[in-house]
Amino acid sequence: MSVQAAGRRAPPAAWAFDAVMVDLDGTLVDTLGDFVESLNRMLVDLPWTVQEGQPQRLTPAQVEPMVGKGSEHLIDSALRHVLALMPRPTQPAYPVADVAADVTARAVALYPAAWACYQQHYQALNGQFSAVYPGAKEALALWRGQGLPLACLTNKPLAFAKQLLAAKGLDGYFMHVFGGDSFDRKKPDPLPLVATCAALGVLPAHCLMVGDSVNDARAARAAACPVALVSYGYNHGLPIESVDADAHVDGLLELPLLRRGAQVGT
Repeated sequence: MSVQAAGRRAPPAAWAFDAVMVDLDGTLVDTLGDFVESLNRMLVDLPWTVQEGQPQRLTPAQVEPMVGKGSEHLIDSALRHVLALMPRPTQPAYPVADVAADVTARAVALYPAAWACYQQHYQALNGQFSAVYPGAKEALALWRGQGLPLACLTNKPLAFAKQLLAAKGLDGYFMHVFGGDSFDRKKPDPLPLVATCAALGVLPAHCLMVGDSVNDARAARAAACPVALVSYGYNHGLPIESVDADAHVDGLLELPLLRRGAQVGT
C-alpha cells in the first residue's frame, strides 16, 4: 500500500487483511487516569529537599503529551516537568549554572527511585482509573468474527499490558500480546511490528496496525505495514489528521475489516 500524504483519510468500504495489530493505551483503553495517579503517588514518595518542598500534582493535560513512548519516557518527562518548576537546592548534587542542565542532572539522579516508586504504584492500581473506549470491545469481537488473528502491540511493559487487558476483559481477543520490553526496541522503531507479523505468520504488507499516535504510524511505515489511527488517543498534543496514515477514524467500529479472501457480506 502506498504512502499517503498527511490529511484525514476515510477507510475503504471493505478493508481486507491477514491479521491486525492493535495498540493499547489511547487506542483500546483510556489509561490517562492511571498514569496521572501513579505519577502523582510516585512524586509524593521521592526524597525532595526541604528547599525544594513537594511538587504540585500533575494534571491530565500535563501528562497526556508525555504518553506513548514507554514508561521510561513517561517517568523522565514527569520528573523534568516538576523539577523545572521547583526551586533549585542551595547545594545541588551537580553544581551547574545552566538551569536546563541542572534539571537534567537532578532528573537523572532521581530516576532510579522514581522508577521503583512508579512501578509499585502502577501495579497496584493498573486499570482502576481507566476505561475501555466505546466500541473497542465490540470492534475486536467483529474482527475476530471475520476470522482475523489479532495481536496487541504496545509500548507499555508486558506485565502491565497483560494485567490491564485481563482487568478490562479484553485479553481473550488476542492471539499474542507484546509489550515495550518484549523486543530490543520500541515503537516507533519497526522491529516490534516486524516481529509481531512474524509471530502471526503474516507478511507486514497484509497486516494492519491500528493505533493512536505518530509512533504507531512511523513504525508501520518503516515496517511496510498499512496503518489506521484513531482520533481520540494520545498523539503528543497534535491533531491525528496531521499524521501520515491510510485511514483516520473516530472509533474502531468505523474500520470495516475483513479476512483476505473472504467475500463481502459473508
